[in-house]
Amino acid sequence: MFHKLLIANRGEIAVRIARTAAAMGIGTHAVYSEADAGALHTRLADASSAIGPAPVAESYLNLERIIDVTQAAGCDAIHPGYGLLSENPDFARACAEREITFVGPAAEHIDLMGHKNEARRAMAELGFPVIPGTTGDLDDDNLDALAEQVGYPLMVKASRGGGGIGMAAVDDASGLARAVKRARSSASRAFGSGELYLERRLEGAHHIEVQVLGLPEGAVRQLGERECSVQRRHQKVIEESPAPSVAPALRRELCTSAAEAMTSLGYRNAGTIECLVDQADDYYFIEMNTRLQVEHPVTEMVTGLDLVELQLRIAAGESPDLADDAHQPSGHSIEVRIYAEDPETLLPSPGRIDHLIFPSGDGIRVDTGLQSGDEVSQYYDPLIAKLIVWGADRAAALARLSDALAAVELSGLRHNVPFLQRIVTSDQFQAGLYDSRIVEQLSPPS
Repeated sequence: MFHKLLIANRGEIAVRIARTAAAMGIGTHAVYSEADAGALHTRLADASSAIGPAPVAESYLNLERIIDVTQAAGCDAIHPGYGLLSENPDFARACAEREITFVGPAAEHIDLMGHKNEARRAMAELGFPVIPGTTGDLDDDNLDALAEQVGYPLMVKASRGGGGIGMAAVDDASGLARAVKRARSSASRAFGSGELYLERRLEGAHHIEVQVLGLPEGAVRQLGERECSVQRRHQKVIEESPAPSVAPALRRELCTSAAEAMTSLGYRNAGTIECLVDQADDYYFIEMNTRLQVEHPVTEMVTGLDLVELQLRIAAGESPDLADDAHQPSGHSIEVRIYAEDPETLLPSPGRIDHLIFPSGDGIRVDTGLQSGDEVSQYYDPLIAKLIVWGADRAAALARLSDALAAVELSGLRHNVPFLQRIVTSDQFQAGLYDSRIVEQLSPPS
């Protein structure tokens, strides 16, 4: 096992990694920008180092600086968390070149899945259904013909992107050119690549993802699915497992297919296969995240596994005992993301947290990197915390979640707890009959 781990991230995920590493007896070293000096993740780690100014490009995305700190601190492994450098194949290669273990998949798989067009092609070749769409970069001179071939309504998507950036919905030909121009500009700024593709839009679909874990000896285990259909700006805000929209037969088929595809690919460590399931219960691959997901706690709550611990053990060459009958999900878990954002417009609302108290008790988990008096910085994602509950069944989990949300004490800035309460108490969500349109359907009139 590793001697010391460099945590190349910030906020709640850095805190979560530090705690698991400490429980495993692994030393930890944190990094921080000027805006994060004194942050909770730096206080929990055994030591920490400054890496630059607040903007991520000058600190948390400064690959060489982070590698230098890793070596100077005597760390033999790096955990990238999620976001930032976690899906940067150059970072994984730089770690290998310096003989530092990167806690994640091989650079070749990060590279493949990070290019959405190539990922779609690879999954199709492996026999996994893929939503109809274009291949290769869009030919602007032939846009209309390509769109007609895919079929309206459709989505314009960045080939090198995520988080809803470089993405636009198009209902008909009148909005196509404008959407492509806007998406290309956004993708170029965010990802350094304006490559786009078109994908048919599935109305009323469910966003379902499968957690996979590739073991050193070659087997890939699936750890069940998560429903992630509650989204704003194409970004998830509520996730649950098991997915209430997925019947047992479809669950078995989808999860088995995901594990088989990743076994054929030779995938190692944690990853998530993201799919859309249409109203006919047909599923389609949309992308793969080659890292730990923000919503991984719901899988942990129903399986009893620690995914960060498993990531570390796999990266160290150990083969955890994950027999097919040893991690069957039990009960039901729901996660809500508490953000510093206006509960009506859902736009970021950074600022100082004057008072913050979260509920606790059986079946309640809170992952956060903030405390009373801390600042939610304008430079970073405005996530305050993830509130996760578990119940013996979905009804019990829903009741616990409603009580937990009501018990959150948070003041000093605007936050989305009222929005979350509106969603989870809605008839659609309570009945488990919601799909990816739920936020739009329940949003107050403008």
